[in-house]
Amino acid sequence: MTTYIALFRGINVGGKHSLPMQSLKSILEDLGCRQVRTYIQSGNVVFQHAQVARAQFGEQIGAEIEKRHAFKPQVLLLTAEDFEQAVALNPFPEATAEPKTLHVSFLAEEPGDPDLAGLESLKAERERFALIGKLFYLHAPDGIGRSKLAARIEKALGVPATDRNWRSVLKILEMAKELA
Repeated sequence: MTTYIALFRGINVGGKHSLPMQSLKSILEDLGCRQVRTYIQSGNVVFQHAQVARAQFGEQIGAEIEKRHAFKPQVLLLTAEDFEQAVALNPFPEATAEPKTLHVSFLAEEPGDPDLAGLESLKAERERFALIGKLFYLHAPDGIGRSKLAARIEKALGVPATDRNWRSVLKILEMAKELA
């Protein structure tokens, strides 16, 4: 069995696309997942499953949610190793002292032609960012909600992305290690 992490984009946010975690857990169990554990209501799940083709299985999960809940979320399927790499590659280690200010966007694929100059022009004076492969790091010490750059990441990179703050990244990784 392999330990996987499913990151769901756009569920249980602003009263839209409601998906109770118990229902999500049941869907994943029906798809053959074992030891399914969720973290907060915004769509973070750790589970074990036989080796799968990640993109196809993520699509299958989304399709099953659509069948049962009438909306299809984007599902990014990662491994514990992917999360370990995200932690190891953090270009702003000093920012971990305030984990709500450090965010990682997990990208569906490596951007082919990212508009980093456009992001640079949007960033606030104290903000910093780095694109490393399929990971985009943003340190927003004045708050992510005030960041003009944060709202434009996906468009500027040209690939689907889902964002997690540093506290969530560490907690999800801890949960994945517990299953392994």
